[in-house]
Amino acid sequence: MAALPSGKVTVVLGAQWGDEGKGKLVDILAQEIDVCARCQGGNNAGHTIVVNGVKYGFHLLPSGIINDKCVGVIGNGVVIHLPSFFEELEKLKAKGLDPTGRLFISERAHLVFDFHQIVDGLKEAELGRGSIGTTKKGIGPAYSAKASRSGFRVHHLFHAQEFEEKFRAVVANRMKRYGQFDYDVDAELARYRELAEKVRPFVKNTVNYVHKAITDNKRVLVEGANALMLDLDFGTYPYVTSSNTTVGGVCTGLGIPPTKIGKVLGVVKAYTTRVGGGPFPTEQLNEIGEHLQTVGAEFGTTTGRKRRCGWLDMVVMRYSHVINDYSSINLTKLDVLDKLPEIKIGVSYIHNGQKLDSFPADLSVLEHVEVEYETLPGWQSDISACRTYEELPVNAKKYIERVEQLLGGVKVEWIGVGPGRDAMIHRK
Repeated sequence: MAALPSGKVTVVLGAQWGDEGKGKLVDILAQEIDVCARCQGGNNAGHTIVVNGVKYGFHLLPSGIINDKCVGVIGNGVVIHLPSFFEELEKLKAKGLDPTGRLFISERAHLVFDFHQIVDGLKEAELGRGSIGTTKKGIGPAYSAKASRSGFRVHHLFHAQEFEEKFRAVVANRMKRYGQFDYDVDAELARYRELAEKVRPFVKNTVNYVHKAITDNKRVLVEGANALMLDLDFGTYPYVTSSNTTVGGVCTGLGIPPTKIGKVLGVVKAYTTRVGGGPFPTEQLNEIGEHLQTVGAEFGTTTGRKRRCGWLDMVVMRYSHVINDYSSINLTKLDVLDKLPEIKIGVSYIHNGQKLDSFPADLSVLEHVEVEYETLPGWQSDISACRTYEELPVNAKKYIERVEQLLGGVKVEWIGVGPGRDAMIHRK
């Protein structure tokens, strides 16, 4: 186990388009941390963790709470659909995991309502062929309301009359914009009067709480949701989420100064996947893509949607590292490549005969790049039982070491070789 710094914040971030397996690393690291925090996103994110044969699905809750000594924090940068929060909590309790009393929600976090989810679908339909593949969880409309200063924060629930007046006005405004949609405002207000009291014990000034934990030399871990290429500013806009998924989002989503961040761990799948629309240069619409999809069980935790699959893209990874400055890498799902006779890595993009010096902002360029690949020999053996770096086949080690070289020397510290908690090699 890697010793995590006390008095500093350790951050786990997705380095590609999401679904890299961040939850598993967080679960492993959570065995030695005191606080696990979410800083952005909503229940559009999904982490699956397998412990002792039991599969846990996390969406809003920090997955570090599997450790019964770890406190979970949902920060101000997260948008929260309270019915989904309590549904997720009940599902965890049914599996024997009850984090009540050690799970806190920021009073400054914004709320997602069912009308946001309805509007999400209407906006997607409005875009037609240009739709971005949203999960329709209401995340975008909730963040839009936050930015336009018409949103609701958790603490607003505790001022019933003002909340009701503003709620009715906001819904009426949305109906003017999108037309009359089926929505029982009175029933929703009645539900939120109950939810206000139900959520009250969870609500805390999390800025103070996290700062005190850092000052008291506690070990604090931040669990990023989504990933770099879905970042609102740096991702493949507009095929992105509505929050900042980078290390910058950690600072704004929890109120943590940059000087308090210690390690930044990037989680990278040994190949590349993405869900929804948008250009995907290394995508393989062939038997390789089908192999990765089938063997890797590439279906979304939140939506069940099939993920698009392709070779590892080091142009994406170098861009990702420039923005997040990874201390080290967790390379996941290496075992999915076990049976392949040869493995390719995308190393550069060519556009109009010119090699690009970075990942392009313009999607019309990205759609037409030619990917330059390096081909490495596969290892064609089962690595799922390996627990040390030395046990890995020579060609598997060559693949890992080439990834490190192409990433400018950033070390692959963790290597995932299967779905279970124990199927992770820590390379010291």
